[in-house]
Amino acid sequence: MSKIEEFINDFGYSNQWFVEYVNEVNNQMRVMGILDIKEYISGLHDINNRPNEMFNGKEFISRRVVLQYAKRLLEYGTAFLIGNKVTLTGNESVVEAVKSVYKNGYDKLDFDLVHSVNRYGNSYEYVYVKDGKITSKLIDVADSFPVVSSENEYIAFVESYTVSNVTFYNVYYEDRVEKYSNNGGTLQSRGTFANLSGLPVLYRNDNPIDDVYGRSDLLDYKSILDSMEDLISKSTDAFYKHITGIPVIKGQQLTGDKLPTSIVGAGLVLDSDAEFTFEQNQFDHQAFETLYKHLMMSLLDVSSTPGVVLGKTDISNLSEVSIKLLFSLSNLKAMIGEKYIKEGMKQRNDKIRRLLEMQGVVFVDAEWDTLDIVFQYAMPQSEKDVIDNLKVLKDMGAISVESILGHSPYTTDVNSELVRLSEETVKNDTVVDDGNKD
Repeated sequence: MSKIEEFINDFGYSNQWFVEYVNEVNNQMRVMGILDIKEYISGLHDINNRPNEMFNGKEFISRRVVLQYAKRLLEYGTAFLIGNKVTLTGNESVVEAVKSVYKNGYDKLDFDLVHSVNRYGNSYEYVYVKDGKITSKLIDVADSFPVVSSENEYIAFVESYTVSNVTFYNVYYEDRVEKYSNNGGTLQSRGTFANLSGLPVLYRNDNPIDDVYGRSDLLDYKSILDSMEDLISKSTDAFYKHITGIPVIKGQQLTGDKLPTSIVGAGLVLDSDAEFTFEQNQFDHQAFETLYKHLMMSLLDVSSTPGVVLGKTDISNLSEVSIKLLFSLSNLKAMIGEKYIKEGMKQRNDKIRRLLEMQGVVFVDAEWDTLDIVFQYAMPQSEKDVIDNLKVLKDMGAISVESILGHSPYTTDVNSELVRLSEETVKNDTVVDDGNKD
């Protein structure tokens, strides 16, 4: 009995087990949570549901200030970890083979999958061959349903999405992909296809209560942002409602029976002992400023974001050590995220190896095991300091020209630069030889 058959028997599913699995309450609740995150990122915040109020006998339209800090913080976390391309190291022939695959849009795909992990806690990548080229696609997290056995073993994957009231199912097994739809009201097969790369790769971030699904970073920010939006919206309303003031007369008015409806441009004649004032509520701006600053600092601390990134801190003339200290929390968060992302990328590379071998490119285990992935965090740094350090290492004979070019802030394509240097060297040698002949 196969693992998927054991799974079906253990949990009492029918032959249409993937439909029942997708419709389970826990899976649908997870999808609803993902959709809520998507709506929040698009600007649909709780503050938008704030009701209007009555003021001076009329309806007062309440302010609903939306702060899109969460979107910026998620983008910052992604860019800091994967904004710079990952570097492949190891056996030269292995690295070149994998690089040739990565040229097919993997830089963008890496950014998108890390962004998905930060936003929703998970990302799913399927590696396949298209037109003879190895490539990958990201499966929408809201359409993804990984199947895990009672022994916590990943055994299948269901992709389910709805278009024009027709639901489509792509069921991934280790050796095949089965496609179905409920067009016409009944479940119909759309074909079975060979699966050369196995199950989709699961990416996740740290989640102390779940080994399969990660946890969205947004959940750490949302309550703080809700409080900030509530504070600034209510404070803005309070300022506008209380700034008007209430006219008060103390004593006897000599002319007229009551206060004129229009004060500007009109005058009052009062008795010698009478007084006229406007009474206004005092807006406690210091309390507002203190609360808002505390919430903002809490948001930056929880998200491991330096205040300088959002323009909340002025800095100048910082040393390299000071910059590293300033970004220490960002580095810590990136290192934790790298551990999980790197694990998924290694699984992807193993699938690429399987597909390369089918195309006749074979590597022994000793060669393939040298392959590693190096992340380069988007840490601000002094270009002069980097170049000086590279020069010192070169003078010591402790670094190659290729590594210098790889770390140089002015080099975008190491291979092209090496070719140019080689051509210049040959040209210079030719010139020297011609001079010696003379």
